[in-house]
Amino acid sequence: MALSDFIINSKEATIGLDQIHLSPKNNKALSQLLKEFKHFEVLNKYKLPIDNKIFLFGHTGCGKTTTAKAIAKALDKKIIILNLGNFVSSRLGETAKNITEVFKKAARENAVLFLDEFDSIGKLRDHGDKDSAEMKRLVNTVIQLIDELPNNVLLIAATNHPAVIDTALLRRFQLKLQFELPNQEQLDAYYDSLLMQFPEAFCNVERVYNISYAEAKDITFSAVKNAIIEHEEHKAKENLQQKVKL
Repeated sequence: MALSDFIINSKEATIGLDQIHLSPKNNKALSQLLKEFKHFEVLNKYKLPIDNKIFLFGHTGCGKTTTAKAIAKALDKKIIILNLGNFVSSRLGETAKNITEVFKKAARENAVLFLDEFDSIGKLRDHGDKDSAEMKRLVNTVIQLIDELPNNVLLIAATNHPAVIDTALLRRFQLKLQFELPNQEQLDAYYDSLLMQFPEAFCNVERVYNISYAEAKDITFSAVKNAIIEHEEHKAKENLQQKVKL
């Protein structure tokens, strides 16, 4: 397969960082990041490095991918998305070559490089001796690529399983942001933000808690769709009854 077959071009509309329900700690860290890139030239003049490597970890469905896209939007940069779960080849030497090309592409295009399922690199170390040796070489390649990453290119890696990732890789990331399940207050705010775009008649949603934002979104939209469909079918039935009377 061609390298382009592995790069994800999302057609989903990107929202702004201010629309994402970030924790105060994560919000503060990302605000600082954006300021550093905004003042890139003057910081570079004083030979001060930009924090351009971010590691996002935590529960699935809590906004890691959405946050990566929003960061790219805020920086007005193209985002290159690579899902390592699909990308890591059984021929690991080939994977090292391909991932090198992706890093080069990000550098050429002054882009944000988003490596999703970053744990795929770590998990494969649990295989046989040969695979472990090959994976070690791949990890070393990725470490070298990260170390040589131009200061103006932003690398974002995300995982739901941080414990399996090589510590030498983790040390390369200046920012490590954890995404946790939202509490009841945060979910209520999120439910409210989702429902405000619909007429009140369709907003009778049974709210579920101790779940991710993604799960809450699915529950909300499913309930709203059912309410709209029920309303339309009821209206169609009334119209048919009126026609019959005529």
